[in-house]
Amino acid sequence: MSSREIEVILSRQLADSLSTSVFIVDPDGSLIFYNEPAEELLGLRYEETGVMSMAEWSSIFTPRDDHGNILPPEELPLVQTMTEQEPAHGEFWIKSLKGIKYKISVTSFPIMGRPNRFLGAIAIFWKIMEK
Repeated sequence: MSSREIEVILSRQLADSLSTSVFIVDPDGSLIFYNEPAEELLGLRYEETGVMSMAEWSSIFTPRDDHGNILPPEELPLVQTMTEQEPAHGEFWIKSLKGIKYKISVTSFPIMGRPNRFLGAIAIFWKIMEK
């Protein structure tokens, strides 16, 4: 992380102190960090996955809608934020790398540096409790 922009470094620092799952990507969409609460939902420690391309992370957790249909990457909030550089939100199912299915709610937003430089994006997500 030492060669990253200060805004990204601070975002990672914040993610490390949150009890909510956080996923951070760089301007190319490559996964550069997820925190410990995210490790529990995703099924693997960040140290074991390391950096992943957008193509890989947007499909590896098999995101699906409520009817079981696989969601294309462009329907995922974090991919929408990467494309539009605007906040996005959505709910969908994922399958962890341990095979456990969770319905999650995801809110993503861009990381912007000055003057108006796009530095990546953050997704904050949590498990939706079934009623």
